This record gives sequence, C-alpha cells and structure tokens, in this order.
Amino acid sequence: MEAANPRKQRFFRKRRLKVEDVNVVDDSMLKKAIGGTVVGNLMEWYDVGVYGYLAVIIGKLFMPDTVDPAIQTLFSLGVFAVTFVARPMGGVILGQLGDRVGRQKILVFTLLMMALATFGIGILPDYSVWGVAAPILLVVLKLVQGFSTGGEYAGATTFITEYAPDKRRGFYASLLDLGSYMGFAVGAAFVSILQLTLTEDVMEGFAWRIPFLVALPLGVIALWFRSKIEDTPAFKEAQEAASRASEDAKNSPDAPKGVIALVKSYWRELLTGFVLVSAANTAGYALTSYMPTYLTETLHYDPVHGNLLTLPILVGMSLCIPLGGKLSDTIGRRKVLFIGSVSAIVLAIPAFLFMMHGAVWSTLVGLALLAFPVTFYVANLASSLPALFPTASRYGGMGISYNFAVAIFGGFAPFIMQALVTMTSSSLAPAFWVMGTSVAGFIAVCFLKESARKPLPGSLPSVATEEEAIELVKTQEANPDLDVEELFEQVPALEESYQQEIADQGKTGKDMTPQP
Repeated sequence: MEAANPRKQRFFRKRRLKVEDVNVVDDSMLKKAIGGTVVGNLMEWYDVGVYGYLAVIIGKLFMPDTVDPAIQTLFSLGVFAVTFVARPMGGVILGQLGDRVGRQKILVFTLLMMALATFGIGILPDYSVWGVAAPILLVVLKLVQGFSTGGEYAGATTFITEYAPDKRRGFYASLLDLGSYMGFAVGAAFVSILQLTLTEDVMEGFAWRIPFLVALPLGVIALWFRSKIEDTPAFKEAQEAASRASEDAKNSPDAPKGVIALVKSYWRELLTGFVLVSAANTAGYALTSYMPTYLTETLHYDPVHGNLLTLPILVGMSLCIPLGGKLSDTIGRRKVLFIGSVSAIVLAIPAFLFMMHGAVWSTLVGLALLAFPVTFYVANLASSLPALFPTASRYGGMGISYNFAVAIFGGFAPFIMQALVTMTSSSLAPAFWVMGTSVAGFIAVCFLKESARKPLPGSLPSVATEEEAIELVKTQEANPDLDVEELFEQVPALEESYQQEIADQGKTGKDMTPQP
C-alpha cells in the first residue's frame, strides 16, 4: 500500500476562522444606525398610532351624519385595516429592492412616503365638503401609508441586526420596538392633550388635523437622521459575493432571490415567521390601536380617558422592551417568546375581565396584564425574524413573512375584535381572539431555531472589540454558539479564502495553517 504523503495531508487541514474573518463592529456607525432607524421607526408608528386614537372622530367626519355611530366606527377601523392591505405589496416590492439596491436607500424612501401621506390626511377635506370623494381619498392615502410601512419594519430590523454584535443583537434590535411603542405613546399623549385643552366641537372642527400636520416637520427631522447612516457590512459582503458569482451560481445563498424562488427556498421559515408575527401583533394591536376604541365604544369611557388610560401602560411597556431583548441575549430567544405566548393565553381573559370591571384602577390592571405578553413578544421579533434568512434574502424574507401576517392579523385585529363584540354582544370576545392566535404562536416557537449569540445566516461573526475577536478565534472549537463548518458553507468568501490558501500551500509546500 502506498504510504500517505504528510505534505499532501497537511493541505487538507480543518477549516478554522482567522481574526480577520471576524467583523468588529464600528461603534460610531452602530450608534448612527440605531439613531437613524429608531427615530425613523418612532416617526412611522406615530403616524400609524395617531389614526387609531382619532378613529371615532374620523368615522364621524368621513361618513354621512345619517349613518349609525357603530357603523361609523367600523368604517373608521376598516379604513385603518386598509392600510395593512397594501403592506404585503410594499413588503414584497421594497424588500426585493432592499436586497438589491441597499437597505439605507429604501429606508429613506419609506420614511418620506409615510410623512407625505400622513400630512395629506391632515389637509384632506371631510365628507361635508367633498362628499363621497373624501372617504375614497382617505382610503388612498392610507394605502400609501401601508405600502410605505410594508418596507419600514422589515428594513429597519434587517439593518439593526446586521450592524449589531452577535452577543447583544437582542438588546439592540429591541430598541426598534421601543421606538415603535414610544411612537404610539407620543401619538396618544398628543391627542389626549388636545382633547383635554379643547372642546369637542373644536376637535371635530379642525384640531383633529394637527397631529397629522405635525408629521411633516417630524418626518424631515427623522429623514435627516436616516440620511446619515450607511449600508451594513453584511449587505456589502453579500453584494461583493454576488458580483463574483458566475451565471451558474445564481441560486447560491449569496445571490438575491426573486419572490417565487424565495418562497420555494424558505417556505418553512416564512411560515414560522408568519404565525409568530400573527400572534404577537394580534396582542400588540389589541393594546395599541384597538384599545382606545374598546374603552370608548364598548366600556363607555369618554374619548379623553380612553386615550389617557393607555398612555402610562404604553410608556411603561416601551421602557421594558429593551430589558426583554437583553434577557433573550442571556437565556435565548425561544424561551422569551415562550413566555410571551403562554402568558397571552393565560392572561387574556383576566385582562379583559379587569377592564370590564369599570373602575380606573381595574382598567389599568387589565391593560398591564395585556401589555405583559406583548412586551416579551415584540422584544424578540426584531432579532428572531431576520435570523431566519440569509443576508442576500433577509430583507425580502422579512418583507413577506412580517407584512402578510400584520396585514391579516395585525391591521384587521381592531376591526375583527370590534366586529366580534358587535356580533356576540360580549365584551369578552376579543380575549378569545388573542388566546387563539397565541396558541398558534406557541406552536411556531417550537419550530423556531435558537439564534441568540450566533452569527446571522450567511454572515461572518460580529463582535464589539478586537479582544473579543481574538478570544472567539482561540475558542472557536469549544464555542457552543459557533458552527465553523456551517459558517464556511454559508459564507462563500470564507470558502474562497480557504481554497486559495490550500492552493498557495500546494505551490510553496509550506504549512500555512493559522495558529490559535
């Protein structure tokens, strides 16, 4: 038998990461990315939230006076739901563009569209002036808002998760939802201040427009923040890898996929994300967009208290969201999401029973019980969902799974819940809807892969400092959060570098194995 060639054996060394393979996060760029996305996200959800807090007034103004008040409210909530009809289209189109032309460009575009559409609602004449044209144009403007928002959350989460170091991705990504719910809270506070200081006639006459008009200058400020950020290193790596790929390699993980190819390749991930987002957003929109209507129309609070009671809960929940994100970095995303789904199932009925008691204190307790599962849900969506997809298809995958779910189960949640109350004459009906979707959410978490502290699929490991990079390389074989073989398979640049070293080693005859 021919003896093995020691030199030849050495060429087939085990693949290992080198220090230069690890991405050390630029702290200044990370701060800019967080600022640009969080401020923009706050602005987007301020726009969405304001409409929810003014839904009762808008229903009166954009429908004939002869229509029953319950129908006016359902119309207004239906128009709110229309926003979400356009979200899947926005998610698909803007997600595809974001994977091709860059995340930053699309995020600037979505913010500009949202600000202009919201301002347009503020200057739109009502039914008494333009007749049937007024509600039609209101629907058109809400469709523009929906198309814009379809690309916003998917892009913002993709952007932050690609910038953040692996060990703190949950915390940094959760700041986006801090911005989202603070946007709702700012909208609620603004509307409540107007209602406390102005008469009902003034509110219905002109003052309801003010929160929408303010969206334009706020949008300009947010646009300035967002224009200062650059595209992520992970996206740039994917672009470079795609440009190096031959025509025969278009189906590789580093090549952006069209919608059909993306669905075929990642249908399991898309389905998991869809169900999880459906559960989280049913509870989330019950607390935010639907609750002012529920407290006013079903529990008969006056509009001012209907808004004010939700305000401290939203602020408190917003401040707790980063804690939920940080917790997921420690114990894992799946455990935190299990807490969210189980608590929604257990606490939904007690939450609505407390609110139905009628006292202010019991209503606040009920709202807090409803906010508990929402906190654990939303604190982890921004870090869990992008980890389902590789870099080149991440924005597109997020755009599809997130926006189809939000369109059906988030945007229509207020309409569905109010319709259930109307049909059943039971103020407890919304609780069962929250429970049902969270049962599905629990099942989805069972199929979710743990992504805490791990590199995103198709991306190099990311750390905060050079020292962390050196330590990661030294301990890579013993690191439970790092599968080096899988990483080489997912990141073409790593495999190319490895093969080039093997070729160089064969030419020189020297062992070029990196030393730990």
